[in-house]
Amino acid sequence: MRMLESTFNRRYGYPYVFLNNVPFTDHFKTHIQAMTTAPVKFGRIPKEHWSYPAFINQTQAALNRKDMGTRKVPYGESESYRHMCRFESGFIFQHELLQEYDYYWRVEPGVSFSCELDFDPFMVMKTKKFKYGFTVALPEYVETIPTLWKHVRQFMKLHPEHISKRNSLEWISYDNGETYNNCHFWSNFEIVDLSFFRSKAYTEFFNMLDATGGFFYERWGDAPIHSIAVALMLDRREIHFFNEIGYRHGMYEHCPENPTLQLKCACDPKDNVGKVFIVFERRTRRTHGLR
Repeated sequence: MRMLESTFNRRYGYPYVFLNNVPFTDHFKTHIQAMTTAPVKFGRIPKEHWSYPAFINQTQAALNRKDMGTRKVPYGESESYRHMCRFESGFIFQHELLQEYDYYWRVEPGVSFSCELDFDPFMVMKTKKFKYGFTVALPEYVETIPTLWKHVRQFMKLHPEHISKRNSLEWISYDNGETYNNCHFWSNFEIVDLSFFRSKAYTEFFNMLDATGGFFYERWGDAPIHSIAVALMLDRREIHFFNEIGYRHGMYEHCPENPTLQLKCACDPKDNVGKVFIVFERRTRRTHGLR
């Protein structure tokens, strides 16, 4: 948060919204509010958005978690991670504290921002009519989503009206939709026009996937859910790569390679683990219009 304030928000004063499935402590609130002069709100996630729906067999879900843990699948044993991914996929933009906002910039614990921003990404989204902004694209762990694409194909068949005529299917599938190539926008950074996630198309997409139980029986992440929806439902011109924003989460980083942009950054492009995927985006942008 200190990095985001120093590189961007100290000049704009956009409000922060913190959400948790348990109450925030007064200690946490005091120290968060000391980092910014912008408004800060703290909210509780409703229990129904962070719990098992009635149709889930929790015994089977627990057995599946144990199996994935044995196979060393990332977060394979984690119960809370599954609740988080389901919440981020279908409920965060429904929270009462977000209803007054048209856009959100998702900021996760442990991320860092390395470039001074002399522009407002929210205004870029609004003036350019972008719906989804990203910095990093990576492949998903195949073991976490074995049946996801089967259900996506079913949705595409049942709801052709929700598939954009100028979609980015070829970005997520090399065989015209027969299979998923596992590529996804890393959603721990995303700047989004919330009207998209609140739309009938996305709501029906999430509800259909949620009904399969895949968030709990497998380990579906919100990143592939968001990315597949973006690729299928948005016009290619509505997706934007924020090359100017230096961003790191764990071992994965985006650092601008442009020498002019580098003057505003404190990062090394050689550390870009996702470099090959950014190159892929550049190579195809004439087709996809991602920039």
